[in-house]
Amino acid sequence: MDRPTRTGHEAKGVRRVSATDISRPEAPNELAITFFYYRDLSQAMRFYEDILGLPLAIDQGWCKIYRICPGAHVGLVDEAKGMNKWAAIKPVQLCIRVTDVNDWYAYAKAKQLDGLSQLFVNDEIGIQAFVFNDPEGYQIEIQTATRAGA
Repeated sequence: MDRPTRTGHEAKGVRRVSATDISRPEAPNELAITFFYYRDLSQAMRFYEDILGLPLAIDQGWCKIYRICPGAHVGLVDEAKGMNKWAAIKPVQLCIRVTDVNDWYAYAKAKQLDGLSQLFVNDEIGIQAFVFNDPEGYQIEIQTATRAGA
């Protein structure tokens, strides 16, 4: 029986498979998870549970996965065990689209969230939004669309 090799070297009875021989899987995706890495996982958990109100969907011990909305999740990882490490510079932003950004902004102001911006409108991309930082510096944007299709 011919089967693909993992090394790419042909052996007796084993044929080489090229990338053009394999089709992309057609099954639908189940979840989208963005992972953030933390020095203090318990502090991050409290923030995402108590401040953002996200429910814990999957508890993997040193990785906690929270549901943002159907199909979208954020994973909080203990940097001592995860695939990546904590870094001071966070070139990533978690954006959550809500139905009423004004209610969320009033809530964020009352909670005096770190790095809280002013509420702003970006007509070019059709949003009204604000940003703030989580306990270890990841930026979170809360936004509402200001027009259909935005």
